[in-house]
Amino acid sequence: MTDVIVIGGGLAGCATAYYLAADGVEVTVLERFDLNTLASGSNAGSLHAQIPHDPFIRYGEQWAENYASTVGLLAKSIKMWRTLDEELGADLEVKLRGGLLVARTPEDMQAIERKARHERGQGLEIRLFDRGDIEREAPYVSEQMIGGAFCPDEGKANPFAVTPAFARTAQRLGARIERKANVLGIERTNGGYDVVTNRGTFSARRVVNAAGSDAGRVAEMLGIGLADVQGFPIQVSVTEKVAPMIPHLLYCASDKLTLKQNQAGSLLIGGGWEANIGPYGTPIANPVSLRKNMAVALSAVPALRDIRVIRTWAAIVNGTDDWKPILGEIPKSPGFFINFFPWMGFTAGPIAARIVASLVQGKPVPFEIDPAPFLPKS
Repeated sequence: MTDVIVIGGGLAGCATAYYLAADGVEVTVLERFDLNTLASGSNAGSLHAQIPHDPFIRYGEQWAENYASTVGLLAKSIKMWRTLDEELGADLEVKLRGGLLVARTPEDMQAIERKARHERGQGLEIRLFDRGDIEREAPYVSEQMIGGAFCPDEGKANPFAVTPAFARTAQRLGARIERKANVLGIERTNGGYDVVTNRGTFSARRVVNAAGSDAGRVAEMLGIGLADVQGFPIQVSVTEKVAPMIPHLLYCASDKLTLKQNQAGSLLIGGGWEANIGPYGTPIANPVSLRKNMAVALSAVPALRDIRVIRTWAAIVNGTDDWKPILGEIPKSPGFFINFFPWMGFTAGPIAARIVASLVQGKPVPFEIDPAPFLPKS
C-alpha cells in the first residue's frame, strides 16, 4: 500500500509525482510504455499563453469568456517555467522571447483586437502591432502581414528533456516509477484503490488519473464517464538546421500555424494540422495536411522557401470540445483524481500538476488560484 498511485508517465504524471514527492507524499507512477513516449514527448514544445485564435474564430465571444480563466492558469504555469531549469537541475531549453500572432487582413486584425480584450482581462500582457512594429520586431515576417498581437510571455522548451527531468527529480525525492505497467482494472477497497496491471496489483489510498488521451478509458474502469476527454491525431514537421532567423513563437490568424526555431537551429512547423490513423491504430503523417501547413508557413515567412523539411511526425494530442482542463477529485469516487489539460498540456504541465498535487493532499491551491472552474463535474 502506498499513499498515491499516479497513472501515466508523461509530463502530467511525472510532474504530479514530483510535486507530491517534494511534499513528502509516498507516490508510485504506473506507465504502460516508457516515460515521455506519447504526447508529452511528441509535441513541438510551444509555451502558449494567448487564447488560441482558431477556436476563438470558430466558437466566438461566449466561448472566449468561458475559456478566459484558463488563460490565467497558462500565465501562472509559464511563470513556473522560468525557474524550472534551476528547480529540476536540468537544461530544459526554456526560451521566452514572445509569441507573435500576425494578421493578413483587416478582418484578421479586428478579431485579434477582440481576442486581446479577453486576454488582458486575465492580466496577460498583449501588445497590438501595426505593420511598422512587425518590420522592426520581426523582419522575417512576410510584408503581406499588416499587423498582429505580441505576447512577451510565450516561447518554447525541449519536450525531450522536460518529463525525464521531472521523473529523475521525483525519484531522487523517493517516488517509485514502474514502466511497462499497463493498467487493466481499478477496484475500490476499504482503504482506497487496487490498480490491477500486467505486472501485478498496486494498492493506494488515492489515485491520480494522468493518462492523457487514455484518461477516459482509465476512468471507465470505475464507471466514471469522461465523454468530453478525447484524443486527436495531429502532426509536426522539423527542418534542417539553419542560422538564427526566428526568435519568436509565430502564429498566423488566417490559418493554422505555429512556427519557432529550437536551440539546435531547426525550425518546428505545426499548428494542429490533422494526421491520419495508420493500419495498426497509431497516428501517421497526412501528406495533404503537410502541404497545406507548409504553404501557410511559407506565406508567413518567405525565407522558408530555401529550407528543407527533414521529418514529419504524428502524435495524439489530448482534447476536449470546450478546451477547458479537468483538474481534481471525481465527486462520486472519493480519492480518485484527474489531471487532464487539453490542447495546451505541455505549457500547463507544471501548474496543473501543482494544483492536483495540492488537491490530493487537501491543501490550499497555490498562487491564489480558484480551482472551482476546473473541477470534475461528475
